[in-house]
Parts: sequence; C-alpha cells; structure tokens
Amino acid sequence: MDILLSNDDGVNAPGINRLREALITVANVITVAPDQDCSGASNSLTLRNPLRMTRHAEQVYSVNGTPTDCVHLGLGLYANDPDMVISGINAGANMGDDVLYSGTVAAAMEGRFLGYPALAVSLASLGNGSLVHFDTAAQVVLQLLPHIKAYPDTSNMILNINVPDVPWEQVQGFCVTRLGNRHRSEPVVRTADPRGREIFWIGPPGAAADAGEGTDFHAVQAGFVSITPIHADLTRHRTLADTARWLEACHVRT
Repeated sequence: MDILLSNDDGVNAPGINRLREALITVANVITVAPDQDCSGASNSLTLRNPLRMTRHAEQVYSVNGTPTDCVHLGLGLYANDPDMVISGINAGANMGDDVLYSGTVAAAMEGRFLGYPALAVSLASLGNGSLVHFDTAAQVVLQLLPHIKAYPDTSNMILNINVPDVPWEQVQGFCVTRLGNRHRSEPVVRTADPRGREIFWIGPPGAAADAGEGTDFHAVQAGFVSITPIHADLTRHRTLADTARWLEACHVRT
C-alpha cells in the first residue's frame, strides 16, 4: 500500500513522526508536511508566493505552505497514484465545529478532492494535561488500514477520527459518530506588546454545546475512538424547498 502522509502541526511534530514510524512497517509512506505549525489553516492554498520543498530524510519532506499545499506537492512525488491520504496525528481534538478550521481535516479533504480515500486522525485530550498517547492513535490507524478497501464508498471517503489520550488497553472500542458542536468561541483577547502597541489574540474555542450520546464529543469522553464520516458538500439540503418558497415570497425575479 502507498500512503501520502501529511498534517498541520508541522513536519517535526511528534504525532506525524509517530504515525510515520507505525505506517512504514506495513506500507510505503511519503511524508509531506508544513515546515511550521499551520493549525487553523483550514483549506487555504498558497497562490501568491512560490512553494519550496525541502528533503529531511528518505521520503520525508517539508513545504513552506499550508496542509493543502502539501497534499498537492506530495502527490507529484508518486510515479503512480497512492492508495490513500492520511493526515495526522494532530495534537488535540478535531471535533464538532473544529473541522471547519482544522488544517488536519483540510489535508484529508484535499486528498478526497483529488480522488483518494482519506483519514484525518487526532489525539484528543481528556483534560488531564499534556498529550501523551500518540502510540494509541497510531495503533487505531493500523487497525483500520487493512479494511480500507472494503469501505462502502472509498471514492468519497473522508473519515474524521478522534482518539482519546489513553493507553491502548484502556480504549473502550470504536464508535461511529456525528459531529457535535461548540458554544461560540470566547471573545478576542485585547492586550499590548512589550512596547505598548495594541495587539489581539483570537479567543479560545467554546466548550461543547451539543455533546450528547451519538456525538464525537460524547464518544471520546467515554473512552471510545470516534469515527465520523464527513463530506465537503455544505448544501443544507433539507431547507432547499423552504429557501425557494422564501425567495418566491420576496417577489424577486427567479
């Protein structure tokens, strides 16, 4: 199996390196990741500046761009198509609304856009301090890998996987979930730099709002691996008819 591996935490992040170590025991892996932390980059592409690729080791490269840039450049290193794209292991959860901002999810989504099945893998803290158990998340991927070809629709496959930060033997199982959602983020933090000039920091994300049974938040908190199938179609299909009636009532030309 040929795998393109990327992330948004950067080429030197512990998560991607632990996952690479695990994957190379069962697959041919090319790693192409940002040269710095690009968390929150979402699906952005670098269009106004040239991109450069730097080789760090055999089949390990960094790019001075975003996670989605990395997927595009990484695919160019293959003589033939890879079998899939994997993004991660992210240091921190990508659950609920996080998927709209996540560079980890974006790299997987770009793989899907370009025609490959994709996994986005994140290690989710349970509020007990620093993330530790990247081995657990790597083991999750190894467990799933032999079954990828049996997935019902690999041509549209994006699985968002969140793994609780616990030892492998404490994982309660695997659970298919839907995305929960968070309360709105905290306000922007307004402060000053050492020279007294005004600066701002984006506020932290809100706490979980919809975290009931069946959500990714609930599964991870209970010690389960959350697997959420996602797609890029943002159309709210169930309100198409309501929107058409509203537009007609506006008496605008349709």
